[in-house]
Amino acid sequence: MPTLQSFSISGIENKNNIVPDLKDKVVLAVNVASKCGLTPQYAGLQKLHEQLEEQNFTVVGFPCNQFGGQEPGTPDQIVDFCAMHYGVSFPLTEKIDVNGPKQHPIYAWLQKKFPGDVEWNFGKFLIDRHGNVIKRYPPQTTPEDSGLLQDISDALEN
Repeated sequence: MPTLQSFSISGIENKNNIVPDLKDKVVLAVNVASKCGLTPQYAGLQKLHEQLEEQNFTVVGFPCNQFGGQEPGTPDQIVDFCAMHYGVSFPLTEKIDVNGPKQHPIYAWLQKKFPGDVEWNFGKFLIDRHGNVIKRYPPQTTPEDSGLLQDISDALEN
């Protein structure tokens, strides 16, 4: 059975594969967009990343323009927007498709365990420190959601 470490994806800025940097970390994978009604979730995602980073937790943002064209920017525009408006320091990947014929292999893997297309921006998947996807959350689940926080806490203890 593949794990997160079985895949490769470029970072948004340097084009190096970011997956090796995720080894032994609990990861919250989120498809993100800069012009969405849910974009303010970036603030909570950044806060979560900052609070738990020393416990080997990270958020990874996967920019995607598949939902209403809400991530139209270039890599530089996305990075600048995230830094300027939300102080994002967690990893962002290259812009990808999360559904459809050009779906990135990581998202095909995530959806194999939790079937169904990603429904909108800010859908979330929780991956344990062994690289196994363990939970899926709909876009409306905020980073402050008590169930999400408990699941992250449980994953960090295992």
